[in-house]
Amino acid sequence: MSNRALRTAASGMYAQQLNIEVISNNMANMNTTAFKKNKAEFQDLMYQEVVVNTVNSTAPGNSTSGTGVVQVGNGVKPSTTQKSFLQGDVTATNNPLDVAIQGEGFFQVRKVDGTLVYTRDGSFKLNSEGNIVTTGGYLLDPEISLDAESVGVIVGRDGTVELQQSDGNRTPVGNIQLVRFLNPGGLLALGDNLYGETPESGRPILGNPGFDDFGEIHQGYLEASNVDVVEEMISMITAQRAYELNSKTVKTVEEMMTMANNLKR
Repeated sequence: MSNRALRTAASGMYAQQLNIEVISNNMANMNTTAFKKNKAEFQDLMYQEVVVNTVNSTAPGNSTSGTGVVQVGNGVKPSTTQKSFLQGDVTATNNPLDVAIQGEGFFQVRKVDGTLVYTRDGSFKLNSEGNIVTTGGYLLDPEISLDAESVGVIVGRDGTVELQQSDGNRTPVGNIQLVRFLNPGGLLALGDNLYGETPESGRPILGNPGFDDFGEIHQGYLEASNVDVVEEMISMITAQRAYELNSKTVKTVEEMMTMANNLKR
């Protein structure tokens, strides 16, 4: 009985330790562009049926005893960490290559090995060949190249990219397309603000910004992290108190075992 209580309390301490790690990662990335906060989720462990003696008193001097079966839990286990894709604040940067998605969707980028990954981070740059790339150097897909002789770049709300020439004319050079998923929470976080497709996320749905439930593109803006510092602080305090209570449970069980051992003397 005591061993079960110790294991149950230990599982609670481990779960809250993981919860704190998730919260700390959220707070560490509060200034990361387009970061989406995580939330740890937990499940109770299998229950064990325990036979206990019962005494039922129906009247003074009249008692009947028997046995009963009760279910006793064995603690908690971490089940998953769920991404929240709520919109982050859109802040102005006045950089023409910074673009933010206001609404649903991801930018599609191509890694060096040719695989497609997805991001909400629109802080794009130009590589040595004039192609638009992410901060990590991955090409935007479909590829868009800019002419070094142009005096500016204009990105429309619908993703159209045009070059502003010195004579005032505009030359279309491509379109930024977006991708959305039926279950974005099922995407695999790869680091570097990138996400990968999984069976849980579903197949990517390609479309144009501003149409068919896709968000619009805002040039000169970036999406901030959706981490709420106050909310994370409250979650951290709650996890700390839960960890403390589980540790006190371990101490209480240890004291009960000490008293039981002393009864044998």
